Amino acid sequence: MSKAALLAAAAWTTAGAAWAADAAGGEGDAVEEVVVTGTRDVGRTPFTTLVPVDVLNQEALQASATPQLGENLAQQIPSFIVQRLPTSDGLQFVRPATLRNLSPDQTLVLLNGKRFHRSAFLGSRGAQGPDLAQISSFAVKRMEVLRDGASAQYGSDAIAGVINILLDDSAGLAAFGQAGQFYEGDGATYRLGVRGGMPLGEGGHATATAEWSQADATSRTRQRADAIAFAAAHPGVSVPDPVQRWGNPDLKTYQFAFDGALPLGTVAEAYAFATYAKTDGINDINWRNPDTNPAIFGATSVFPGFDLRAVYPAGFTPREGVHGRDIQAAGGIRHRDDERFTWDLSVSYGRNASRFFLENSINASLGPNSPTAFDLGRLVQKEVNFNADGVYRLQVAGLPEPVSIAFGAETRQETYEIETGDPASYAVGPGASAGLAPNSNGFPGFSPQQAGKWDQRSYAGYLDLEARLTERWSAGAALRYEDFSEFGDTWNGKVATRFELTPDIAVRASYSTGFRAPTPGQLNSTSTSQGLDTTTLQLFTAGRLSPTNPVAVFLGAKPLEPEESETVTAGLVWRTDMGLSGSLDAYQIDVTKRFSTSPTVTVTPAIRAQLVALGVPSAESFTRISWFTNDFDTRTRGVDVVVAYDGALGPGRIGLTGAYNYNQTKVTSGTLTASETQKRLFEDSRPKHNLTGSATWRWEKLELMARARYYGKWTDSTGNSTGDIFQDFGAVTFVDLAATWRFDERVSVRVGAENVFDTHPDEAVFQASRGLIYSRNSPYDTNGGLYYARVDLRF
Repeated sequence: MSKAALLAAAAWTTAGAAWAADAAGGEGDAVEEVVVTGTRDVGRTPFTTLVPVDVLNQEALQASATPQLGENLAQQIPSFIVQRLPTSDGLQFVRPATLRNLSPDQTLVLLNGKRFHRSAFLGSRGAQGPDLAQISSFAVKRMEVLRDGASAQYGSDAIAGVINILLDDSAGLAAFGQAGQFYEGDGATYRLGVRGGMPLGEGGHATATAEWSQADATSRTRQRADAIAFAAAHPGVSVPDPVQRWGNPDLKTYQFAFDGALPLGTVAEAYAFATYAKTDGINDINWRNPDTNPAIFGATSVFPGFDLRAVYPAGFTPREGVHGRDIQAAGGIRHRDDERFTWDLSVSYGRNASRFFLENSINASLGPNSPTAFDLGRLVQKEVNFNADGVYRLQVAGLPEPVSIAFGAETRQETYEIETGDPASYAVGPGASAGLAPNSNGFPGFSPQQAGKWDQRSYAGYLDLEARLTERWSAGAALRYEDFSEFGDTWNGKVATRFELTPDIAVRASYSTGFRAPTPGQLNSTSTSQGLDTTTLQLFTAGRLSPTNPVAVFLGAKPLEPEESETVTAGLVWRTDMGLSGSLDAYQIDVTKRFSTSPTVTVTPAIRAQLVALGVPSAESFTRISWFTNDFDTRTRGVDVVVAYDGALGPGRIGLTGAYNYNQTKVTSGTLTASETQKRLFEDSRPKHNLTGSATWRWEKLELMARARYYGKWTDSTGNSTGDIFQDFGAVTFVDLAATWRFDERVSVRVGAENVFDTHPDEAVFQASRGLIYSRNSPYDTNGGLYYARVDLRF
């Protein structure tokens, strides 16, 4: 087996990538994967990089049934977790993704090497990370996952690592169709995609992709105990069973992508690429019980003769939805064919907009004048980047290879905007004086006081050196300066080294500092939310203020500062002539001034009067408020192990892969250390042990795949106002199976099942009062087994 094949095998971490199949279905030779993430030197491979990089090729990315790119990645990289979070406001549509148990916005996402913009929605603890679901998986040629701090090379956000998504630029026509459904008979998912590419000039190309998917809702629900009691007390009322549904939302997505390059003589080439996504989804949120919610269903002399029970006799379950629109576009001129000096001048634009709406609800304070459907307003995130990058390869006497000297400059304009919703969605109607709840019930709309547009500009410059000092020893160093208009400047650095003990065994290590800058949305936005106490089953209203809000400042809020990190990584990488290869990397990541919400302040009558006087939306109904703050410090320690084998088995070939991650995060200081509940949840709410293992056997036209995904134990809490009811969830293993038959070089059919044994985690006992069977905070899918069939065409 060739060294090139061994290098490629070391990069592959999924069953679908255990062999480098050609379209004709012949044996084919694996080709060496050249890494472009985390290095600006040419010719680096996963074996020769100074830091760990996983490479997922196109076959691996198409081996999963999910239409969402982030969930696909989570099935293949153990340290990458995507939560589904049913009935969690915008988080059920913009699913948070974490690498190495760090915040979703502490992983930098690149598209073709250019920064991919953030989502407009601020999630758990205020995180505002990119949404990988906006990119069509069918449009992706490969993904590279750098598992190391890289702020000195790429700037803000690269604390946990970097995910670089590379679009397909190949010629020819390809299409696919897929259909699947969960074992329980719901959640039917349909996907269609087509991709076409053609050459342009001498070495240019134009490739376009379109993908459509529709995922129906799922329900993993039992009837709520209070709904059963309500039905018994009101035998003449028809009560739905269940009154609310816990599960995946109804989701329809259209995605498009383009990648093109046009040679400009022999000097340079012009290039452009873009993605666009249109997403529409809707899902249930908490049921409103007429017997226990007088602030909604209470009769009052303000509205004589009006009884909301006439509109909703069995109560109501608001349905929250989103209309999402996302675009990323970049273009520029580059010269990359010179052995001595290459350069790249580019501009990119990204925009994510989420318009939220609410159906089957009410603004109780408006009484009979309230609509039952509301436009809640829109959140918009925009980013514009200008980049100038160059790489000069300096020949130095005595060194076996030229020194790679990379340098560049960047400026970025980031804008966050909140647009108002329907007046009725944020109105405080006449019924509020009689104790009826204001605003659209379930998700208050964005008011004029919340609305606004805020921006932040940054400037950066960097220098990045890599050199092969001897035949065995390589080293690199990077330094970056960045200045932000909202908080000032920062310096970050990185050093890395690699030494070959033998031609097939090498050790590597790195040290880096990093940072994550607060965004305009985190600095300026305010929000309100309603929830349900699982003990009292009463609604509560909470508000989050900007840290610059006068009331928040009065209560102790301070301007946000960047999160800062120090990362140390050390590891071993190896390959053999028998087809076995792998790597082992240990890491420690210290993050200070981590971003979170402040301790909650109970709203006293005096504080409430201040809020009302300042025009803070929904102030009349606040029971507690908070704000964003630099809250605590953490230390994350872990180990990544990746092993791959490729060889003959019987008449065919087998590819075996395994990837294991151990990850432990400890809170070392800050307010979380004073709260045992929050500290325990932060440290134990995700598994510390995760493992994926797969086997792919291929013989002529047949391919068989088996994959196991193991998640260790973890802990969840009730989420009540007391927050002191915990449940430990045991480890769980999911098994996926698939078989592919290639009729010829143009047509193939795959049938498979994910979670083939229909494995479910422990039931969430403490959340049963709401009808929820499995924890809403589960780090993996809880819908059970799914079967699917797929047809691929190539021309």
